[in-house]
Amino acid sequence: MDNIKRTALAALFCCNSILAGAWGQTGHRTVAQIAQNHLTKKAKKKIAKIMGHESLVEASTWMDNIKSDDAYDHTHSWHYVTVPDGQTYANSEKNEKGDAYECVERMIETLKDDTKSYAEKKDALRMLVHVVGDFHQPLHVGKGDDRGGNDVKIKWFYSSSNLHSIWDSKMIDSKNFSYSELALMIDHPSNEDEQKMTSTELNVWVSEAQALRTQIYYIGEKDYLSYEYLYKNWPTVKEQLYKGGRRLAAILNELFS
Repeated sequence: MDNIKRTALAALFCCNSILAGAWGQTGHRTVAQIAQNHLTKKAKKKIAKIMGHESLVEASTWMDNIKSDDAYDHTHSWHYVTVPDGQTYANSEKNEKGDAYECVERMIETLKDDTKSYAEKKDALRMLVHVVGDFHQPLHVGKGDDRGGNDVKIKWFYSSSNLHSIWDSKMIDSKNFSYSELALMIDHPSNEDEQKMTSTELNVWVSEAQALRTQIYYIGEKDYLSYEYLYKNWPTVKEQLYKGGRRLAAILNELFS
């Protein structure tokens, strides 16, 4: 393969990875680590029986990795949900291939089903860990007109990017924390109502993401975003990661109680 082809393939891989998954690897692993911190002993034991030596942190990025496998093409729409402004999930148009909302509910049912094999439950748990993380990246609750911010082209510190990518990974990566450092930093009691922070009601997750849209899309007249945008939105990034982890733990503790 000549150098031109190698360069083209590398560029294509980078572009695809930008769109691959919410939070990027660090964010997903942070959500999984926070969830792990709040599991009951019984939940840990039953999860270990399903997952073997594969931790929730390792499992958290599996659903992005399988995008390279044609056998999982049907799962691509399960990473997000579309609910336009002024609508609820109940009255919004549904994706016939499934979405994040439907995926979370279905994976929970699979894990409850005693007729399912351990292999089926293992994949279901991997998907649940990932999609709960996806759900808490606010632009994975899309408004239906810009592919969750992917079509909002804007530079990040003068490098070409888009709003979705900035929320997926650019803000987190700019801090240069490992997932364990980030989890340690944000996994502490919140000033918010504990019941709200651990809510397993998917409609609450949707409405929270919708409420953040004005903040997320406020980019002013600039053609690039940098320190100011990061400063204003970093607290929200941390809160969403924390909620994702606590809510994932709440689901798993209830499932395996």
